[in-house]
Amino acid sequence: MMGARILYLHGFCSSPASWKARLLGRHLADAGLADHFLCPQLSPVPRLAIATAEELLTRGDGPTALVGSSLGGYYASWLAEKHDLRAVLINPAVMAPNLLDGLVGTQTNFHTGETFEFTAAHVEQLRALATPQITPTRYLLLVETGDEVLDYRQAVAHYSGSRQIVLPGGDHSFTRFPDFVPQIIEFSGL
Repeated sequence: MMGARILYLHGFCSSPASWKARLLGRHLADAGLADHFLCPQLSPVPRLAIATAEELLTRGDGPTALVGSSLGGYYASWLAEKHDLRAVLINPAVMAPNLLDGLVGTQTNFHTGETFEFTAAHVEQLRALATPQITPTRYLLLVETGDEVLDYRQAVAHYSGSRQIVLPGGDHSFTRFPDFVPQIIEFSGL
């Protein structure tokens, strides 16, 4: 589909240098679709992360599909519902405010080494982005049962009725991501 593109949303303390973002970007580049892939550095401040994503959604003339990993999956759900988009969710942080409430304090980006303060106000910004009601047909859910950070069953329940791929083992990084790149691209409309 001409003009279709993917907006990749990384997780908490992550960046466009994450292995999944790089692999997906490289795969699209190899297919001649490098300009159809967006992967911004998201602010640790949730409202700023959403503002960045929404600003990118206003650019371009074709449909955008979201691919969100962990906290990026939480953001992708909110954006998908608000903007009528499709989204691939990879081990999404369905209960992000509850999970990240325990991480208030100084955090360090995994890739850049940059430190930042994650605050209770940021947790409240996350609460405002909750999507208690979802449209199941928008989503492709990819989870591994061995996720050591999140309970995959929360995602399976929250995205009930969505296309779901639940794999045994693995971990929070979604170890079998390379196997599903073609399906992600197809689901995204590219």
